[in-house]
Amino acid sequence: MLRLPPSSSSDASLRMAKVRQTGTDAELALRREMYRIGLRYRIDYEVLKKPRRVADVAFPSRKIAVFVDGCFWHGCPEHATWPKRNAEFWRQKIEANRQRDADTNARLQANGWTPLRFWSHESPVEAAEAVARMVAKVRTKQRVSPRGAHEKN
Repeated sequence: MLRLPPSSSSDASLRMAKVRQTGTDAELALRREMYRIGLRYRIDYEVLKKPRRVADVAFPSRKIAVFVDGCFWHGCPEHATWPKRNAEFWRQKIEANRQRDADTNARLQANGWTPLRFWSHESPVEAAEAVARMVAKVRTKQRVSPRGAHEKN
């Protein structure tokens, strides 16, 4: 576990305290768009018990988990910035987030889930369309059994 260094300033401390972990603007925009196109979903859904992992949006019956990753917190290759103060702490923190994301994806896939990840800077319309395509693809696979007989949904 990372030890928190002292705040670089009281302003920095206040800024960090205001950062939302759930219900971010990007998350809300994606959820609005998914709802607009007719998708119904669960929010802040626990997809793994140990270690505990929570998807921003989930389709439990389809085993699809959606994550909206913030550019700073998850080290977006396009928009990530590396703080100069407490630089080593932040590098470790962001790298740990990246490792946890990869571990979450692997664990979900091993349990039959499809993880979908979007950066917070991505278009919510395009992200929602990608989610809708995956939901439709999984729905089609679930309707047809290996023998070709139709299953109940």
